[in-house]
Amino acid sequence: MPDSEGKLPTSDSYNIGQGEREGRRATSTDITDKGGCDSTNMPDLCKPSISCCSNTRLVSVTEVLETARDVSNMAIAHEVVINSNFQIQQMESPQNSLERRVKDIVHRAFWDSLQAQLGETPPQYSHAIKLLQEVKESLLALLLPGHTRLRSQISEVLDLELIQQQAKHNALDIHRMAGFIIGMMGSLCAPVRDGEIRKLKSITDTVSLFREIFRVLDMMKIDMVNFTIKTLKPHLQQQSIQYERSKFQEFLNKQPNALEHTTAWLKAASEETSNSKSQNHGNQPTVLSPAAVLNQGYMNLLKWNHDTNTYPETVLMDKCRLQGLQQRLEQLTLVASVLLVTTNAVGAAIGGLPGFVDKLKQVTCVLLDELSCK
Repeated sequence: MPDSEGKLPTSDSYNIGQGEREGRRATSTDITDKGGCDSTNMPDLCKPSISCCSNTRLVSVTEVLETARDVSNMAIAHEVVINSNFQIQQMESPQNSLERRVKDIVHRAFWDSLQAQLGETPPQYSHAIKLLQEVKESLLALLLPGHTRLRSQISEVLDLELIQQQAKHNALDIHRMAGFIIGMMGSLCAPVRDGEIRKLKSITDTVSLFREIFRVLDMMKIDMVNFTIKTLKPHLQQQSIQYERSKFQEFLNKQPNALEHTTAWLKAASEETSNSKSQNHGNQPTVLSPAAVLNQGYMNLLKWNHDTNTYPETVLMDKCRLQGLQQRLEQLTLVASVLLVTTNAVGAAIGGLPGFVDKLKQVTCVLLDELSCK
């Protein structure tokens, strides 16, 4: 079979939102800690005519929906770039959920109706024709722009007008159509789906065959989307910072105080950095670099109190990752403390015991409830 990368779509097939890290990488220019930051050296995320401290204004439902859509797109694009293992997964409802039961009932009713139509004398093909139309659309969506010959083949064999005429005169060969569809799916699918294609060829019951065809087509669509994401990733990495910065600017244009928690977070980091430098340099004027302030801000996130402090808006998309790092840091601190206390208390008596340190670390990690250890 052809390689999957020769069959899956390029960036024109799907519109995956561009984006990644919010423009949180500050420039290397310095700011003075005596009067706040110099706006000419830092990215300006406020409209010149609007203060960041402006009062909250009322927003319409349309603006809320648009903002929610933009945030969703930005979060997806951000995850695509940051998460090297990002993949779209087929969603399945829980086995005993109401949604799953309703879905199963509706699907069963449809397939039973198809079975009844095909069992009539002469057979009725109204449902089968609709299925063939959906299969045709799915196959065409899997094609690349250069697949002209395959496109012509699909349009010729799955010609709905001709199929309707054949059904009208009881001359429609469903099994021949199914054989063509399976062969075309075998040409377009990724190698990982070869086993599924072989299973399709062994099914003789028409209704079961079409049910499985749609199941495999759904998996092929997911494969195509994931390949497209992989293809787009280098482009997203190039554009991500500018994209997210522009999106945050749009949010600020609509709601000037939309980043108030980010502002408070950076102000606190700036004050801590300034105090630290003042202790080292006395009363001499000190210069703060944006990188130093940002580094201090991220260090503060590793000690963040989630019960009393609200997370900065610009790092919300990375909250789970940062919480994981915070958990890991706390774990390492506890393990190191146990090792230090044990070594100081017992001394040389355990110094020569082989594997003692590793065993103590392992036991300590097990005892740390809800903290994972590797």
